[in-house]
Amino acid sequence: MYARNVSAWFGAHKVLDRVSLDMPPGQITSLIGPSGCGKSTFLRILNRMHELIPSASLAGEVLLDDDDIYDRRHRLTDARKHIGMVFQKPNPFPAMSIYDNVIAGLKLTGLKADRDTRDELVQTSLQRAGLWNEVQNRLRAPGGGLSGGQQQRLCIARSLAVKPKVLLMDEPCSALDPTSTRVIEETMLELRTQVTIVIVTHNMQQAHRVSQQCAFFLATQGKPGIIVEHGDTGAMFAEPADPRTYDYVNGRFG
Repeated sequence: MYARNVSAWFGAHKVLDRVSLDMPPGQITSLIGPSGCGKSTFLRILNRMHELIPSASLAGEVLLDDDDIYDRRHRLTDARKHIGMVFQKPNPFPAMSIYDNVIAGLKLTGLKADRDTRDELVQTSLQRAGLWNEVQNRLRAPGGGLSGGQQQRLCIARSLAVKPKVLLMDEPCSALDPTSTRVIEETMLELRTQVTIVIVTHNMQQAHRVSQQCAFFLATQGKPGIIVEHGDTGAMFAEPADPRTYDYVNGRFG
């Protein structure tokens, strides 16, 4: 996935300025930076959620397999099939069963499957999300009855069920305890060979632990957000090229 010269506005307020970033397959890309610098806006642009806000607009391209997801020939559901999203707060459908939560995306994206295919898809998706062993004997129990960490993995399984090429994660561990966070991080590392992952995180240790490449966003003095620096995560934390990156990753501001 590649973003090219992406700018974004809310009304007349410009929040991103000509952001370009390559998010290669087989890697986890972390987006870091202070609050209000445009990270989450950029993430929402990557699966066409930004355009759902009435005052929002954007310029630039988002390419998946060299195809612009904003091309007018493409429907919104096309983006949803290929680019999944996991939010900050776990959001399973609480009254819906674990089983039905996993396959909920099939209906939304118009994918049809018979019972055997659905059964296999539920098991495979829950296994990939690291949840199968914990819930395999209670698939008909409500998704809302799971713990916070389990609910977040259920949301990951729901996203994986439509077999996306990219999985976007907006601070997926910020509402979770340390044990659940560790499990989610292990799940991400296991998934990265199967799906491109882009994660927004304010946790520098998490960015260092899970991502192979990193992009540092910054917005200063009322100016729109830009990428100050991006590249190999280890290098950016050990020897960043820009002093602002050094200050941020070492907790000097933000």
